[in-house]
Amino acid sequence: MTAPRTPLSADRLTALTDRLHEDGIIGLPGAFTRDWVRRLGEDVDTAFTEARSRPDGAVGRGPNRYYVEIHPEQLGGFAELASHPWITAVAEAVLGPDYRIVEVGFDVPLADAVDQPWHRDFPMPEETSRHRRLTSLAVNVTAVDTEPDMGPFEIAPGTHWDDGAAFEHGMFPPKDAYPRYRELAVRKFPRMGDISIRSALTVHRGTANHSAKSRPVLVLGLDAPDADNSARHDTAVTRGFLASLPESVRAHLVCPVVDTLLPITQKHTIEGLVMGASDS
Repeated sequence: MTAPRTPLSADRLTALTDRLHEDGIIGLPGAFTRDWVRRLGEDVDTAFTEARSRPDGAVGRGPNRYYVEIHPEQLGGFAELASHPWITAVAEAVLGPDYRIVEVGFDVPLADAVDQPWHRDFPMPEETSRHRRLTSLAVNVTAVDTEPDMGPFEIAPGTHWDDGAAFEHGMFPPKDAYPRYRELAVRKFPRMGDISIRSALTVHRGTANHSAKSRPVLVLGLDAPDADNSARHDTAVTRGFLASLPESVRAHLVCPVVDTLLPITQKHTIEGLVMGASDS
């Protein structure tokens, strides 16, 4: 069960969206109960084990660091996640009432994962560069309490507006820009139940995991109607699962409806992260 599901006040929503526009990330502590997150973590563990058992089931994001895309019904709590009023309110305010759910996946930094290079997750779309309008958001849900030695997520607030013309592949800034990112950088230490909502254009990286533990993080990707990130993903649902969802969730799931789900072959590769070279 989620906790609490009280809608955001108008003033709170305005403050959050203003901060998201300014910083490129917001945190919302206590969105879910720890029991709900434990069940989420079990589903992630099951999906991760299955994905690593077959070719191209998990894609490398650097040494000992993986990303896995999954189908929504692989998460027992998908409906609760997708309908949480804090998430839906921010999504509607930033992306519009017809936003779409285009990605369900998770990142898993294992023990001995190294610092990633600074990056954004995809090139800046023209609508953002020309009109300063965000056309996508990523909701992150940690499956564990994040401790300093577990390779916490590090982000440079405000860099979602950086001109990416000099970025390799539109995603990787030149290394002479690294000192600025280090100066801006904030490390995040969410606990079970906390969520963040961010622009994936905000320059960020995973840091080295010096612990013996993994740090799985669920990702829910959301697009405005005119965005095209769905082309990078293979989300699908079965007819029975779609029928079981509340209409408020079905309305935002624009994806193939199938009789039988096929395992996803990962294609969300981010060039450069596989090598894991960061030079800090």
